[in-house]
Amino acid sequence: MHRECGDHVNADGKHTYCKIKGVLMRLMVVSGVMVCAVSLAVSGLADEVGQEISSWVPGTLEIHQISSGRGNAGLFIFPDGTTMLVDAGEIAKKTERHTPDRPNGTRPAGEWIVRYIRHALRHMSDPRLDYALITHFHEDHMGEVTADTPVSGSGAYRLSGLTEVGDKIQIGKLLDRGWPDYAYPAPQKAAFMTNYQAFVKWQVANKGMQTERFKSGRNDQVVLLRDATAYPAFECRNVGANGEIWTGTGTATRPCFPPLDQVPRADWPDENMCSLAFRIRYGKFDYFNGGDLRGIPYEGCPQWHDLETPVAKAIGPVDAAILDHHGYVDTMNAFFVATLRPRVWVISVWDSAHPTTRVWNRLQSRRLYPGPRDVFATDAHDAALNVNGGLSRLASRHGHIVIRVAPGGDEFRVLIVDDSNESHRVTKLFGPYPSAGKE
Repeated sequence: MHRECGDHVNADGKHTYCKIKGVLMRLMVVSGVMVCAVSLAVSGLADEVGQEISSWVPGTLEIHQISSGRGNAGLFIFPDGTTMLVDAGEIAKKTERHTPDRPNGTRPAGEWIVRYIRHALRHMSDPRLDYALITHFHEDHMGEVTADTPVSGSGAYRLSGLTEVGDKIQIGKLLDRGWPDYAYPAPQKAAFMTNYQAFVKWQVANKGMQTERFKSGRNDQVVLLRDATAYPAFECRNVGANGEIWTGTGTATRPCFPPLDQVPRADWPDENMCSLAFRIRYGKFDYFNGGDLRGIPYEGCPQWHDLETPVAKAIGPVDAAILDHHGYVDTMNAFFVATLRPRVWVISVWDSAHPTTRVWNRLQSRRLYPGPRDVFATDAHDAALNVNGGLSRLASRHGHIVIRVAPGGDEFRVLIVDDSNESHRVTKLFGPYPSAGKE
């Protein structure tokens, strides 16, 4: 560690941060213009370990994986300032298998997520979410409801996870896999789903929220809304939903699930298998999120339960990706890992079963793909580290994880932000990593 600069390490392990920063600072003194200051902020070099994370700057793509201890939540700030929330989970009951609430248990997860979003969007006078995307209908991705869950001011729904976020911050368009009937593969009757549908209905009727079913293959459902012409190299591609997977060509898709009337009920796709998957592309930079997709069928299940393989064939290599299903035993098959082969893996985790040892071994395998790779976890459980000693090699074990992609997408950095309080203090810095580019 470079004592004067903190943990600023580039992709090949050299401590170049101080030298580069010194040159840029001298340029600022000589020129006396704001251009250099803006360049410093955009490149991410304005950030210091121990200091509050710098604000988003136009041209930058930011991907925030928020650590709450109760579920998944991701915030995206696109290069023109368009915003997107991906999941906002909140499990109600905690056990010894789970990590502590972050920052603490004095507020529900939905409220902590709201506060984090408002800070990350502090460059906006009136923070709003242009898009919200729910990868699938599980409590740790959208919010659990119990008899103790508080009711919204409208009285129409209860506040948990996504519904609390949407109650406090305006959502422009919501995308999920089930709208409008929520009937595939079977009607959704759980309390949290009934609550979610009540939220959607009320927000559409009273707040003007638009709602659409996420459609595989499309690249026009999530678009830049503020200045699209300035960033033609940006794209959000819908890769999969409900077993309908993009082929990688145009907008063509193919169904990976057979008709349900031809399948025994025991083999019907479960909720995780129906997860949404999408790819963000910005110049040479690619990022993938597949929700809780399955890649390794459970014993006795048909091979078509593997969704990771067709997804990997469609998207090819990426620079960064979040692990499917938190790195659980049924995910991250060898073909998927070898095909995506990112420089950076992110694990949204708060459970002692995530990631499993075999998944970790595949992530680290040089047989699957050569070269270095860094793995970042929102909050790895002590029990997981005790069982899997390899997890000691995590680049970061806990904290909010921010991927900051430089204007144009040629390189990116990873910033770890303190999740034990609301200081938003940077605890570690990694990069710059060069974006690989695609054939």
